[in-house]
Amino acid sequence: MTASTYALIRVSTDKQNETRQIIRMNELGIPTKNIVIEKESGKSKVRTKYHKLVKKLKTGDTLYIENVDRLGRDYDGIINEWNKLSLQKGVIVKVLDTPMIDTDQEENGLMNKFMQNIILHVQAFQAESEWEKTKYRQAQGIAVAKASGKKLGRPKKMRSDIEIQTAKQYLSREIDLNTALVILGIKKTAFYDLCKTLKN
Repeated sequence: MTASTYALIRVSTDKQNETRQIIRMNELGIPTKNIVIEKESGKSKVRTKYHKLVKKLKTGDTLYIENVDRLGRDYDGIINEWNKLSLQKGVIVKVLDTPMIDTDQEENGLMNKFMQNIILHVQAFQAESEWEKTKYRQAQGIAVAKASGKKLGRPKKMRSDIEIQTAKQYLSREIDLNTALVILGIKKTAFYDLCKTLKN
């Protein structure tokens, strides 16, 4: 069975733009249909798209990620997912920001494995540490806002710049439907609604 190449892109909120990551993956020649975009809150334990991807991956396939924190938010989660992919499923994991820990290293002696393991664990630690700092700053911001009497809650949904830009590019035939759906990570019906809103 022929090996396939995939990419996992993860952003935490709708405000974060995944276009930069998509461009990097496209430059590597990864088919658009094999680029999985996950838009989940960092708090969320539900990772439907990621788990579907993992289930699809087979021995010899290659998975590209920008950095190890795309696999999880906490130390244990990152290490567990890394081991599941590389050791249990036999998937080649390639990390764009840290190619020295790619699992397809030609030189794979004991010292090399040792150094890769250290780097992986350090990055997993940094990922959880950064996430803890982010949560702490968010909690502080909420506390300050409440103390100052500001009303909290989700505002009425507005169309983001990336949504408007992508819809315009599609309507002017600069990009095709599949590319638009990948960029926005939405279903066809939702995208058509966006285009209809833009036309009106």
